[in-house]
Amino acid sequence: MRVSSDPFRRHQWAIAALFCSLGFQYATWASRIPALKDDLGLSAAEVGVLLMAAGIGAVVSFPLVDPLMRRFGSRTLALLSALGLAALLFALAAAPNFPLALLVLGLDGVLVGCLNVAMNAQGAALEARFERTTMARLHATFSGGSLLAALLASRMNAVTPSVTAHFAVAAALLVLLGAYARTGLLADDAPAPGQKEKKARRGKRGMPSRVVLWMCCAMAFGTVTEGAMNDWSTLYMREVAGASHQLAPLGIAVVSAMMVLARLFADGWRGRFGDGRVVVLGSALATAGLVLALAGGGVVTALTGFACVGLGIAAVTPCVYVAAARQGSDALALVAAMGTTGLLAGPPLIGFVAGASSLVWGLGVVAAAAAVVCLCGTRIRWQDAERQEPPAPQPRAEAAPGTG
Repeated sequence: MRVSSDPFRRHQWAIAALFCSLGFQYATWASRIPALKDDLGLSAAEVGVLLMAAGIGAVVSFPLVDPLMRRFGSRTLALLSALGLAALLFALAAAPNFPLALLVLGLDGVLVGCLNVAMNAQGAALEARFERTTMARLHATFSGGSLLAALLASRMNAVTPSVTAHFAVAAALLVLLGAYARTGLLADDAPAPGQKEKKARRGKRGMPSRVVLWMCCAMAFGTVTEGAMNDWSTLYMREVAGASHQLAPLGIAVVSAMMVLARLFADGWRGRFGDGRVVVLGSALATAGLVLALAGGGVVTALTGFACVGLGIAAVTPCVYVAAARQGSDALALVAAMGTTGLLAGPPLIGFVAGASSLVWGLGVVAAAAAVVCLCGTRIRWQDAERQEPPAPQPRAEAAPGTG
């Protein structure tokens, strides 16, 4: 493969390989859940617990990530996590019973949490080093990895029913992605003196700063919005909007397509308008679009509103990850854990509200979550706002001789 002569592009493609591998690995084993259910003789409830194990593992990884980042650095931690995720595909295929499969997916969640933090730290460091926006495009490659995994699963299902054969091919591709990423990942620099002082103050307090808490809130409610739309849009289209069986899946298709499209262009918006405006205006658009879909009724109105949700919410997580990375690896790990918590808690919460009232009210909670993201966006101090602040005037007495 030809290596780009542009250092930024070389690093960008290497980090993108990490994002792609994470989306690819998750979608690979998720695509074979029916086969795993049959092979292990699982009930529907046990499948739910199996899925929950991966999410719980990601949350459990939070206290581990910061010390691992300090010891190994984001580059080494990302590569080790990616290699471990490839190996766990073999372990999952070979798991003879439910408890061992549960253990494997719990470990999978821990490594996902580590890779998630490490690769986002790499993306944030790339932006800081070259002063160019790229995080949204990196997150778009995660979706691209998921799509690639779905296509591979479809092809492998046509060739062989063997989960082991499928996972072997997928693991080989993951190793290739990791090998490519290794050639261009950023070396970890020592933190600046100011950053050390901030970490020391946070360590003495033992509590995250107010800014980090706002970031956690934005990330949690942003991922609630993303996850709920993926899980509930098809059911809404069928049972509320009255769509046919053929049209009902268009709900999630529209949301996903708009999210990928928005992430491809969002770095340009970030550079022009700033992260803060992108998050605030985007989450406001998502709120208004979903309210429109719920109030208007009908297939066309629903699809229009869902498109607004995908377009508006897509850039929230990339922007918040960049802001959190500037606060240090501990803040990034906490924000990432809150994102996973949002993905875990969102769909069951919507289901509880829908069961107690209706799916319209359930998705109304999603609209409220997007509105909370909008509020959080106004409380976070974004990087672009800091760059626009004029530098503090230097006393003339401190100037070096011969300078003016």
